Amino acid sequence: MDFQVVVLAGGTSKELVPLVSKEVPKPLLPVANRPVLSYVLEQLELSNLKDLIVVVEGEDAALRVGGWISGAYVDRLHVEVAAVPEDVGTAGALRAIARHLTAKDILVVSGDLVSDVPPGAVAAAHRRHDAVVTSMICSTPVSGPVESGSVGAKDKIKKPRRFNIIGLDPTKQFLLYIASGAEVEKDLHIAKSILRAVGQMDIQADLMDAHMYAFKRAVLLEVLEQKQNFHSLRHDVLPYLVRTQLKSEILLNGTPQAEENGHDKVTSESNQTIISQILANASTPRFHEVYESIQNGSPTVQRTHKCCAYIASNSKYCARLNSIQAFSDINRDVIGEANHLSGYSFSVHNNIIHPSSELGSKTTVGPHCMLGEGSLMGDKCSVKRSVIGRHCRIGSNVKIVNSVVMDHVTLGDGSSIQGSIVCSNVQIQERVVLKDCQIGAGFVVSAGSEHKGESLTRKEK
Repeated sequence: MDFQVVVLAGGTSKELVPLVSKEVPKPLLPVANRPVLSYVLEQLELSNLKDLIVVVEGEDAALRVGGWISGAYVDRLHVEVAAVPEDVGTAGALRAIARHLTAKDILVVSGDLVSDVPPGAVAAAHRRHDAVVTSMICSTPVSGPVESGSVGAKDKIKKPRRFNIIGLDPTKQFLLYIASGAEVEKDLHIAKSILRAVGQMDIQADLMDAHMYAFKRAVLLEVLEQKQNFHSLRHDVLPYLVRTQLKSEILLNGTPQAEENGHDKVTSESNQTIISQILANASTPRFHEVYESIQNGSPTVQRTHKCCAYIASNSKYCARLNSIQAFSDINRDVIGEANHLSGYSFSVHNNIIHPSSELGSKTTVGPHCMLGEGSLMGDKCSVKRSVIGRHCRIGSNVKIVNSVVMDHVTLGDGSSIQGSIVCSNVQIQERVVLKDCQIGAGFVVSAGSEHKGESLTRKEK
């Protein structure tokens, strides 16, 4: 297909402290006991997109990620791991590797994306429309546990995550407007030329930019070169391309056009002509071409470029591991409603208990749970909707609910872990109670202590 893939994998993301560390950078954070990066790589492999550049922030993190990839994907993918400085942003990361981008089209995907949407479908839509950019759009995921830890308690309400505001043409194939983050709270400013050309815009606040983009390489590199202040693909590059698509500044024989300021005058007659032609051809997504044909009669001919959207089906799973809450949610989902993504075979009890693990007398591991390789559990333990990693040692009378316990963790007798994340090599002593906590790697939690809503980490030496 002549597509080159860039996976922006991140590094030691501040939003994910204390889950991430020098030993476990973001791409290697476990989702159902697999590095989160593996979910993107396997979807790319299924789409036969095997020529990849994986961009990692920080030299040490890049070495660790590269070591894992070389072992897990040898003879399966052609991967070059590139290290870039931390905090350069997604646009800065692409600038740093620009000389390595050689294909006609570039597929850029976030390494924290967990989805069953085929990347090849996004690439095909991009080619079909001859777009300068195609963005994958999916339903906004919900956030929070689906049940509380108390017996008989009512289910907690799932909360939608932060919205984007996305404007689409009537055919839902062209991206006309996008705002995210703080911009969502502001007034919408939409170019007049867009509204005149399309005649109608569908504004939605229940969709999410999934951070998978297909770009024309020449356009992407030109924008990155000309707009050195652009830091983010999502907040800078994509909105720029969207708002200038009917007054394109790109590839115009080296003569850029000015961006539209929203105050251009237009005669009523020409306005009505454009709208009537659009409505007459509403079933044909050619409003860019109609706009160009109308402008050909004016003294200044405007050039257009196409910004497209690939709308994932509501039946598809799509979430990004870009926060601590998202880490919990995605782990819960991949052993629950989206367990087809896990790559594991679930038992008749709808859970995964590794054959090498051992359960004590009267210990129960409920549905939507995972117990990793070599982990041992004592007597009278209870596990509900939780992931337990490899080679953990769990005492007797331990309760684990809605939690993620990573590898090589020790849990003392009588401990209770609810709604928490326990990182690798943590020691939790006897009778500890944790609720809604994050415990950083290697931390020791003292016997008999109780913690609620805390983040506990070792002090840096």
